[in-house]
Amino acid sequence: MADYDLAIIGGGINGAGIARDAAGRGLRVLLLEQNDLGSGTSSASTKLIHGGLRYLEHYAFMMVREALSEREVLLRTAPHVIRPMRFVLPASPGPRSPLLLRLGLFLYDWLGARKLLPATRTLDLTSHVAGQPLLPKFRSGFEYSDCCVDDSRLVVLNALDAAERGATVRTRTRVVHAERQDVWRLMLDAQGRRDASTARVVVNAAGPWVGVVAQTVLRLEGRPPVRLVKGSHIVMPKLFEHDRGYIFQNVDKRIVFALPFVDDFTLIGTTDENFSGDLDTVTPSVDDVRYLCRSVNEFFRVKVEPEHVVWSFAGVRSLHDESAGADNPEDVTRDYHLVLDDQNQTAPLLTVYGGKITTHRRLAEDALGKLAHVFQLNRSWTATAPLPGGDFPWDALEARVAQTLRTWPFLSEIEARRLVRAYGTRVERLMADAKRREDIAPFFGPLSAAEVRYLMTHEWARTADDVLWRRSKLGLRLTGVEKEALARFMGQSVA
Repeated sequence: MADYDLAIIGGGINGAGIARDAAGRGLRVLLLEQNDLGSGTSSASTKLIHGGLRYLEHYAFMMVREALSEREVLLRTAPHVIRPMRFVLPASPGPRSPLLLRLGLFLYDWLGARKLLPATRTLDLTSHVAGQPLLPKFRSGFEYSDCCVDDSRLVVLNALDAAERGATVRTRTRVVHAERQDVWRLMLDAQGRRDASTARVVVNAAGPWVGVVAQTVLRLEGRPPVRLVKGSHIVMPKLFEHDRGYIFQNVDKRIVFALPFVDDFTLIGTTDENFSGDLDTVTPSVDDVRYLCRSVNEFFRVKVEPEHVVWSFAGVRSLHDESAGADNPEDVTRDYHLVLDDQNQTAPLLTVYGGKITTHRRLAEDALGKLAHVFQLNRSWTATAPLPGGDFPWDALEARVAQTLRTWPFLSEIEARRLVRAYGTRVERLMADAKRREDIAPFFGPLSAAEVRYLMTHEWARTADDVLWRRSKLGLRLTGVEKEALARFMGQSVA
């Protein structure tokens, strides 16, 4: 008998989502991640839960409809890390006329089957607050709904729910070799410590490493049908005061977002280009940064330059591409693709290509559907089950903040809101029985020792970067001295 029913390679959003769904259906699950959870593409997104307005141009109506239907499902199940956002689309002469934009937004609303999110409306940018940061030539536009998300926390919450339902989650554990017989025999390397495990089914959900895993670990024949596409983002000091995001259409027909980010910053992205470099060192190029600055300078009054960038990051997506492919990455489908190999009486292998954060839950359901003939599966369940900390109404975040302040009055409102946005109702576990500020000290900037201990104990955080850039974005706020103190504290806690 195998140690596990399902071994999942890759601790990004797809792997964590599949692990959660499978564990909740009673399967014995092993989730393996070579680095930290969400440390690859899943923490390098544009931080949106959206249908993908631009995909309507490619007639990807089914993909957009599925993604739009997930917005409110995810909003209800994770209202702490997912929040509604209104997006402003300035109308101007260009590759898409105002009439075409309005028709596209009408279709977007219609496909979305909204119940919670408000509909599209026309804006007079000469008087609306959203027009103030824009150049005077932009006199009208449209406002529509999508959601923003803390992407890397969404990954961790899926893994946490999987673990609490019985899954084994192993970070910093690489699969070095896999042998396929009646079951899969996996050789594992946990930072120099070797061990082995067996599983009835393997899922290759390694994201941009999916081809590397297929060829070097699983030893499959042939070239995997994968196209790697890089998207880059930059973060600037806050460029506008309101809480709406912007979506700009460039003359090259690409879309660039400018979004409020971590209260005091603006996130700008993304680029879309073929990638063939080192997956372990993916960063925005000088040209990527200049492109994004030029793009928003076509719209904002205040000009931004590369020297204003306070943080930049890039991620690589693995898209399913069976053809030799068109040169333009925009022409390759963004829909996910699941390939099941269960021939010749050997242990099954399921390979995951593509996918979006927005559709990770549906992808997980479809993945288990592919394996329904292998396992006795309970019915799907994730559409209504809240993620850890998300067991409160979707529109009650401010009420949770107020309750947190009543329970721990020594917190500031800013501190309470940040904690609720990250942990929801699980702030109670983090704060435990603290009565005074000293009970959660020492502090590393806004980060308390109590929070760090919680992240290390319950959320697989091992390094300062795990805490500062994936469990939070406090890396934007801490000084170098504070970061060093945090690293020392974590090192001493592990020892």
